[in-house]
Amino acid sequence: MKDKELDIAYFLSFCIEQYGKKHQLSGDEVVSLFDRYEVLPYLKDNFEVLHTQGHQWLMEEIDELIKNRRK
Repeated sequence: MKDKELDIAYFLSFCIEQYGKKHQLSGDEVVSLFDRYEVLPYLKDNFEVLHTQGHQWLMEEIDELIKNRRK
């Protein structure tokens, strides 16, 4: 795996873990939710900008994304 791909993989796993902690969900539940609302592709595609943000901001961004995609 290239360095950037590894960085993205770590970032995605960090987001999954933090989101699970915030909402008291298991990793499987978070992955299922992220799959349903295509969160992981969004995070991967926007990695360059998103990985520079704090985890609280990221969690709010993910919540907003899911909220908007539920409509």
